[in-house]
Order: sequence, then C-alpha cells, then structure tokens
Amino acid sequence: MTRVAEFAVRRLCSLSMSSEDVESPISIPETLGGTDLTTGDVLRHLIRFSIPMLVGSVFQTAYSIINAAWVGKGLGQECMSAITVSFPILFLLMAVAGGLTMASNILVAQAYGAKDFVRLRLVVQNSLVLTGIVGIVCLTMGHFAADAILRGMDTPPEVLPLAVSYFRLLLWTTPFMFGVFFLASVMRGVGDSKTPLYFQAVSLAINAILDPILMFGWLGLPRLGLNGTAAATICAQACALASLAVYVHRRDHIVAPDWKRLRIDWPTTLLTAKVGFPSMLQQAFVSMGMMAVVSFVNRFGTHSSAAYGIAMRIDQLAFMPAMTIGMAVSTLSGQNIGAQRFDRVRQTFRCGIAVSLGITVFASILAFSAPEWLMGLFARDADVIAAGASYLRAISIGYLMFAVMFVSNGVVNGSGHTGATTMFTLVSFWGVRVPLAAFLSRHLGRVEGIWYAIVISLAVGTVVSVGYYASGRWKRPVVRRQVSPMPATLPETD
Repeated sequence: MTRVAEFAVRRLCSLSMSSEDVESPISIPETLGGTDLTTGDVLRHLIRFSIPMLVGSVFQTAYSIINAAWVGKGLGQECMSAITVSFPILFLLMAVAGGLTMASNILVAQAYGAKDFVRLRLVVQNSLVLTGIVGIVCLTMGHFAADAILRGMDTPPEVLPLAVSYFRLLLWTTPFMFGVFFLASVMRGVGDSKTPLYFQAVSLAINAILDPILMFGWLGLPRLGLNGTAAATICAQACALASLAVYVHRRDHIVAPDWKRLRIDWPTTLLTAKVGFPSMLQQAFVSMGMMAVVSFVNRFGTHSSAAYGIAMRIDQLAFMPAMTIGMAVSTLSGQNIGAQRFDRVRQTFRCGIAVSLGITVFASILAFSAPEWLMGLFARDADVIAAGASYLRAISIGYLMFAVMFVSNGVVNGSGHTGATTMFTLVSFWGVRVPLAAFLSRHLGRVEGIWYAIVISLAVGTVVSVGYYASGRWKRPVVRRQVSPMPATLPETD
C-alpha cells in the first residue's frame, strides 16, 4: 500500500492509536508460530494478515475461472450446468466444515489473545477428531443422497446423469477438504495466515495442471470429461492435506496436533458445538437457499442455468476481497476480545469497512459497465451471455453491500456469537431472497426477477448485520477470560 493510500484509509478509519499500542512489544514468543494481534497498529495488522489470504483467494478464484473456461468452452453448456446444480450441495458440505473450522478459529484466537495456551492445545486436539468424524459422515451421506437431491432441484433431464456422476466422484474430496480447512483455520487463529497460502498455491497449481489433462485425455491418459476435473481436485486436496500436516509436525507449530493423544473432550466439544453449530446452520441456510434459487433458475432453461453458473464464478472474484477482510476482522476481533481490548475491535471494524469498500468498488464498476465482456470470457452462446450479463448488471450494487456485511459479521463471529449471524442469514435468505425470487420470477415471467430478489436480500442482510454490531452485544465473549499457565512441554519451533 502506498503512503497516500494508507493515509486515506487511516482518515476513513479515524484511528486513535496511542504510542503505547504501536510500540509495545509482542508479548507472545515468535517461536510459537503465531502473531499477537492485541498490540501494535490495527490497520497494519489487518493488511498484513489479509494479504496472504487475499492472495490465496486469488489463486482459488483464478483456478475456478480457468476451470469454468475449460468446461464452458471445451465441454459445453450441459457440463457447465452440471457443475452449477452440483455446487449448492457441495457448498452444504463445505458449510459443515466451515462451521467446525470457524469454531476452531474463534476459540483458538480467543485463547491465544488471552494467553491461555492449555485451552488452545485442547481445542486443536478436540477439533481435529471432530473434523475427521464429520468429514467421513458427510462423504457417506452425500453419496447416497446425491441423486434424490439433484432430482429435487429440477435438474434438466439432459444434465442429471452428468451431475450425479460428477458429484459422487467429487465427494471423495470431502475428508481432505475438511482437513485442509481445519489446519488453515487454527493457523489463522494464532495469526499465521502466510503458511496455509504456500500449500494452497501448490495445491491449486496441481489442480489446474491436471484438469485439462484428465478432462481431455492428454498425455495418453483416458478422456474422463467432466469427471476429470473432480479427479484432479481429489489429487490436489489430498496432496495439500498431507504436506501441510507434515509441515506443522516437523516445525512443531503451536497448532500441530499430537497424533498420539487425539481424543474427544466433552466440555470442549460442547463449546465447539455452541460456536460451530450456528455457523453450520448459517451456511446450511445459504446452501439450501442457493439450491432453491438454482431450481428457480433451472425453470428458465439450460442457458439460464449455465449463465448463472458462470456468473457465480465472477461473483467469487468480486466477493473475494470482502470475504478475506471479513475473515481477518474475525481473527483480529477474536484475539482482542479475548484480551478485553474492545477499543481495538472498533478500530478493526472501521478499518475493515474502509479497506473492503475501497477494493470492492472496482469489481462493482466493472460488473455494471462491462458484463457482456466478462461473460464472453467463459461462454460463446449468445443466450448464455445475455442472461449472465443481466445478472451481473443487477448484482453490481450488491457487491458493495456484501463488502460492508462481511466486515460487521466478522466482528460478531470473532466474539463467538455465531447464532446472531445465523439469524441474519435466515432473515436474508429465507425471509427475503427465496420467497421474493419465487414471487418475482412468476410475476415478471423472466429470470431477471430472481436477480432483483438477490440484490434486495443482500440489502436487508447488511442492514441487520450492521445494526447488531452497533448494539454492542458482541462485547460479551462466549469464553470466559481464564488464563492458564504455559505448559513446560509446549513445543518451540526452530
């Protein structure tokens, strides 16, 4: 960030940092593999912590865009539609992983901020066992339920066989994906957002290389078509989990699990459930809402389904800065709430809003002014491009709402009040988006009615979230401040 840009953001944040905050030394040994975010400059912490996650999100989105281009232009709109209808179900499984790992992130961050290292290690050990169990259960249930769910979403008959085959193979990524989510989240909880980035980058590179090779049968390998991208994802996720697990073990990272002492601790499990279950429920509401919306879109034909699938990839790119800033805000808030530094949480909120809006505005302008060009990068069919362009033009203002909402949600989640953000989602998706999409799509007789419903629901969600933050209820953390002495056996890295 240039000096001019940093000065502008500081003016927007209205920071009032004392020299003691800026210059006080890190109170947690650097050898533990984390960063104390309860002291020092809030804006710089936010930027430094966000950049690795933002770069990782860029890699993830770049892969998603490249994959969409391979599928859309190389395999056709039916394969693109198969990915579109499969995504909400995969997102539902990711919601389960996200809930568990968000709980782990919050509890680890609050323990780290409170210097309670005994609780931190207990959370890590317990969460690893829970993540493994839930990952296997999701794999099994998803395999048997895939066909019924896809039929229930009004998947076009010509797309259904492709979608079922693709999704059942893709499900094998679930245990590996859950493991990667877990390790990355607990590392972010102690302020280490850089390390997961390196492994994510290698994983995505493997995925991007294997995709066309397996899809089109290059280098003498069998042509797997759409299933090739699922097979590539399995290989990449497995490599990422194995290499990251080996790394934290060999470096004796503070969040490295002790594989010989894995067990369930019921009080910690109940606390994890208290924090994580609302987050799972929140993401489940999102996923089921997405399924409902996709089913409405499917009624307008394969070209609308394909267009929405491509547009959602573009959404990922536009939402990416806000989501990244929101995750950074959650970790900074968690550590500072654990340390009872509520003044720094408010500064984190202001800085997060300024940075998130400052970046997202560019995506909003591009989506409004050049939607046909963006859609043309992934599709050739004129009907697909037209339907997608109408969505992007409508959703462009929604990008800015999302930028604000994710920052305020980040503060609330960092306090552990994930039940509140679950209610925000319930109101936004099921109180507004789904019923309004059903009504407007029938009333207008055009797919654009669904686009309008999405924008209105984002506005409602933003107002509710910011209102809750303004109430100050996030100041009551879910974990009582209770510092345990650092154990003598706590490992130190090289």
